[in-house]
Amino acid sequence: MSARILVVDDIDSNVRLLEAKLSSEYYEVLTASDGPTALAIAASELPDIVLLDVMMPGMDGFDVCRRLKADPATRHVPVVLVTALDGRADRVAGLEAGADDFLTKPIDDVMLFARVRSLTRLKAVIDELRDREASGRRIGVIAGAASRLGGSGGRILFVDDNERQAERICAELSIEHRPILESDPAKALLTARGPVDLVIVNATSKAFDGLRFAAQLRSDEATRSLPILAVVDLDERQRAVKALEIGVNDILARPIDPGELAARVRTQIRRKRYTDYLRANLDHSLELAVTDQLTGLHNRRYMTGQLEALMRRSVAGGEPVAVLMIDIDHFKTVNDSFGHDVGDEVLREFAVRLASNVRAIDLPVRHGGEEFVVVMPDTDLEAARRVAERIRLHVAGSPFRVMNGEELLTVTISIGVAASSGAGDSSHALVKRADEAVYVAKSQGRNRVIARAA
Repeated sequence: MSARILVVDDIDSNVRLLEAKLSSEYYEVLTASDGPTALAIAASELPDIVLLDVMMPGMDGFDVCRRLKADPATRHVPVVLVTALDGRADRVAGLEAGADDFLTKPIDDVMLFARVRSLTRLKAVIDELRDREASGRRIGVIAGAASRLGGSGGRILFVDDNERQAERICAELSIEHRPILESDPAKALLTARGPVDLVIVNATSKAFDGLRFAAQLRSDEATRSLPILAVVDLDERQRAVKALEIGVNDILARPIDPGELAARVRTQIRRKRYTDYLRANLDHSLELAVTDQLTGLHNRRYMTGQLEALMRRSVAGGEPVAVLMIDIDHFKTVNDSFGHDVGDEVLREFAVRLASNVRAIDLPVRHGGEEFVVVMPDTDLEAARRVAERIRLHVAGSPFRVMNGEELLTVTISIGVAASSGAGDSSHALVKRADEAVYVAKSQGRNRVIARAA
């Protein structure tokens, strides 16, 4: 997977060296020699990753990183700080500024490309979720946040067979988070399916293969998107590279520094909550796309796909499908006499009564206006007619309370019933027969059920 990478360094030879290395691996490279230029290029070009030198005159890398993360247009771009400093304070300061990772000069090519590939995959996932959310906002099906972004602390699963190390890390995590310690990877896999914000795995464990455990998390659909932080030894470079290749989000070198641990954990949890927010908004938008917002029933678009699938099965020799077409009698009079707000109350109450009088496998739908449809799998014409009569009696037999219970309205409905007739039938023809039956019911005085055979 290729990517556009912005390299920022005030020393031209460093820029050229990184540019050559990245270009040889077919990455597109942008360059800047100072902080203000880097910010301008990032805002206009929106790179996939920023490789940012720390020690620059004027605006240093920490300040540039903070500004990138503060700008809504660039805050989702992964930033890797490149530094000759390998001190704990600099790593923590960089992580607190929003950096996603560090590379130490002289840069190890293997670690460089492993980091770039890992962050490119992460950026691609977030970009896709953001694009889908933006599409939902444009068409008006996403109005606001659907998930908690803030909140202190998270639920962390720590998988380790080193008892002393585990106790020490859990004690550090307990200051801000809710750690769960598990030494058995099989049990840990089950725990990870629950409400967990982050998994920390000791990749140097003796009793189990920590990287295999991480790979199992990535291969399981239920845990595929969970962030993973792997604890590795500094001298096991190849193991660290392999961890990034199999999908570990971040690595933490032993001996573990509490400040760096806290900063990396915070970064991963914050990112998970943001991606959860995007996914929740996407799910919400998909739900809104097939749901009638007034009644909570599915809409006509959803019904069409479901009915066509059931009809294909029926005409191929499967069970029959029935359709009830329902129209609320004299609904215009309700709107004209009491206003559209009361009309909406009637529609909502009718939807509740309709849904409570059909089976779990049936599909009640608001077809449009005061028209409703029920799609009934595995149902013949006579069985559907009996259900329709039960719905009609339930609606007519008890008045609708509207205007906070101050007014009682008698509501009746006309129902047309049709069922599939086997080979040669279609969903369009089935709905048309039910619709024609409704007109017959209305012409015969309303508040009745008419069944129409093929």
